[in-house]
Amino acid sequence: MKRLFLLGGMIAAAFATQASAQELTGTLKKIKDTGAITIGFRDSSVPFSYLDDNQKPVGFAMDICYKIVDAVKKELKLDKLEVKLNPVTSATRIPLIANGTVDLECGSTTNNVDRQKQVGFTNTHFLTASRFVSKKTAKLDKIDDLKGKSVVSTSGTTNIKQLTEVNAARNLGINIIPAKDHAEAFLMVETDRAAAFVMDDILLASLAAGARDPNAYAISKDAFSKPEPYGIMLRKGDDAFKKVADAATAALYTSPEGAKIYEKWFTQKIPPKGLNLNVPMGPEQTKAFAKPSDSADPDAYL
Repeated sequence: MKRLFLLGGMIAAAFATQASAQELTGTLKKIKDTGAITIGFRDSSVPFSYLDDNQKPVGFAMDICYKIVDAVKKELKLDKLEVKLNPVTSATRIPLIANGTVDLECGSTTNNVDRQKQVGFTNTHFLTASRFVSKKTAKLDKIDDLKGKSVVSTSGTTNIKQLTEVNAARNLGINIIPAKDHAEAFLMVETDRAAAFVMDDILLASLAAGARDPNAYAISKDAFSKPEPYGIMLRKGDDAFKKVADAATAALYTSPEGAKIYEKWFTQKIPPKGLNLNVPMGPEQTKAFAKPSDSADPDAYL
C-alpha cells in the first residue's frame, strides 16, 4: 500500500512537472530549453549601452537588463543561465528582436506607437528629446538655422524620421546624410562633413563630452520632439516574458537601487575615459521611476 502511495506520488509529480513545462511559451520556453538568454547591445550609445576599453558591453541599460536576467533565472528556477551578447545597430535591432535572435535589446531605443506595432517594450528607463549638436563657431541653435545645410542623423532612428518630416514641412532644403551609427555621425560634425547631428539630447551630450575639445560643441535649445521614453525592447505579444521583465524593472525603479544605478551612469565618472555627464535626475525621470509605465505617450511623463 505504501509502495503504491509512493508510486502515485511520483506519477503525480511527473505530471505536474510536465504540465509546468508545457505551460511555458515564447521567450521563457526558449530560455528554459536552451539554458541561455541573448542580450542585444549597442557599441556607442553612451551611457546606455557601449563598449568599454576591454570591448565589454556596459552601461545604464545593460545594468537594467542584467536585473531582468536575474528575474528570469528566478522565475524559471534555473541554477545557472548563460547570457549571450549580440551586437545590434539602429537598423538591425528591431528585426533581430522580431526574428528571435535577440531576447532583450538593451540600449537607447525610443518607445513609440509605430514601433509598438512590431515589438514590445518594458517600463521606461529614460526620457529624452531630439535635438542637434553643432560646433559653437557655426552659431546654430534653432531648427530653422539648419536651412540649406548638410545634417547627419543615424539611420533607422526616430530622429532621422523627425528630421526628414520637419525638413519637408518647413521647406528647409536640408541635405540629410544617414550614418551607420552615432559615432560615425558625430565624426562627420567633428570633421566638418556635416554642420549638425540630430539625435537624442543625452546621446549628443555624451558624444560631445568625449570629444577632443568638448567645449567646441553646443546642443540646440530647439527640439524636434517632446521628451520621449526609452524602453528595453522585447518581442511583441509575449505577455509571460513581458510580465517578468515589467515586474523586475518596476521593482528596480521604485527601489533606492534604481536611483543609485542612475547616479552611477549620469552623475559620476564612467568608463573608459572617466567622463561625468552631470545629468541629475529631473522631475520627468523621477516620475517615470516612481510610477513605472510602458506608455509611448510623452505626455504621460509630464
